[in-house]
Amino acid sequence: MRLLIIRHGDPDYSIDSLTEKGWREAELLSERISKLDVKAFYCSPLGRAKDTAKATLEKMGREAEILDWLREFYYCQVKVPGAQETQICWDFMPSFYTKVDGLYDAEKFKELDFMREGNYPELFKVIADGVDELLEKHGYRRNGRYYDAVNPNRDTVVLFCHFGIECQILGHILGLSPVILAQNFCAAPTSVTTLITEEREQGIAVFRCQSFGDISHLYAAGEEPAFSARFCERYEDWDERH
Repeated sequence: MRLLIIRHGDPDYSIDSLTEKGWREAELLSERISKLDVKAFYCSPLGRAKDTAKATLEKMGREAEILDWLREFYYCQVKVPGAQETQICWDFMPSFYTKVDGLYDAEKFKELDFMREGNYPELFKVIADGVDELLEKHGYRRNGRYYDAVNPNRDTVVLFCHFGIECQILGHILGLSPVILAQNFCAAPTSVTTLITEEREQGIAVFRCQSFGDISHLYAAGEEPAFSARFCERYEDWDERH
């Protein structure tokens, strides 16, 4: 089985849609995805994800099932020690998160006091349960840290969602801290992350990340990737996001 996690195109957050560049990116993405034999499409309920999926779905004459747990992870706000304001639970400053060993642990990260106060464990469980329910629907049942290959297959399943939620999904499937994935990886708009099952022992499947944040469809068309999801390369670069 192949699981493709696609981030939405360059966003216009003010209208929960795409910028002019984002629409171009979505069209280029559709040229890539529409050539695949896709078993099922799933999409976040937010506008920017649905708008990104639109070109692909129209080209293929398909529809996507809307899953509420695929919406962006902005609704979990936490207040870390010493901070004056709440922050998104996966977006911390380096001077803070690098000193908190628990944030690097695949199990302990969600049980830290400030994460619990933000209701993070319960929210993460909703996402993890959603992932496992979807994978079981497609033949793979969670069993500890691996999946039982109940109905092993070569199907391709596509999720249109967001960077924050992508990190939560990857963290759960791969057994990694999603906080650190969000801090140290960057999935540009319309990037494609591909997970593929491996069944080296009969009936036991694990997912391996074949590629992360692939934007080859943009490079092939001469379209520069959007800056969204990145931060300034140098502190004095005030024209870039801090």
